[in-house]
Amino acid sequence: MTGRRFSQVGIDRLVRLDWLEKTAVLALAGNAAGDIRKALRDELEVSFRSCGRGVRGSVDKTITILTKVWVNPPGELFAFRADGLDLLERTPRPMRLAVHWGMVMAVYPFWSNVAAQVGRLLRLQGSVAARQVQRRMRERYGQRETVSRRARYALRSFVDWGVIEDSSGQGIYGAADVCPLDDARTVVWLMEAQLHAKPDGRSTLSSLNDPLSLFPFRFARVGCRQALSLSHRLELLPDGSGDAMIGLRPGPWTSGTSRSATGCR
Repeated sequence: MTGRRFSQVGIDRLVRLDWLEKTAVLALAGNAAGDIRKALRDELEVSFRSCGRGVRGSVDKTITILTKVWVNPPGELFAFRADGLDLLERTPRPMRLAVHWGMVMAVYPFWSNVAAQVGRLLRLQGSVAARQVQRRMRERYGQRETVSRRARYALRSFVDWGVIEDSSGQGIYGAADVCPLDDARTVVWLMEAQLHAKPDGRSTLSSLNDPLSLFPFRFARVGCRQALSLSHRLELLPDGSGDAMIGLRPGPWTSGTSRSATGCR
């Protein structure tokens, strides 16, 4: 795994869901990376000007985030991205949010860590204060104003995606309606997204089935055998805790072959 992904605070701009959807649609249509960047630039420049925001620099940085997710992800995520695009192609647009969420988590673990803090606070107190999330992110990534600012970008992106809502208090967010997921293949792909967001690429099955970082979604528990049968990039790891330990199988990864579920409890 590329260690740099886990130390970077890469979300330095608002990530609108519509822009990410546009990027994925262009990728699904088979457009070259340069053509995708040009199409995004044409659209984003208009959007930025209409909102009265500066164009120079902001558009380029936003396009870099969008294309790193669906066009040029880190090399270890190419096969995962291919499966994500396949899921998008067969998923109705209103339900695609989960796939976009999983891909951003994998490419930018910072997004996953902010989401986990939001999920934790929603469970504990039913609301989220931006300052609480920012404090936790500074503890993890360093006491820098940059970390606080980028955590704020992530939170505002969550609002744009409709997974949290502004409340009457400044910097306070409430829970939005959760999105039910009933497709096991999508759920297992999101489990894999969680592992790609972890430096060691492993987690217990119970944690993967009840993740704070996937707070916007509700899904039925997936068993060990089903998880391994639906993703050839997952494997059962030896562990004496009594809970199945699932990890990312070492690459290179290709499509088509699932791992044996022997040993699943």
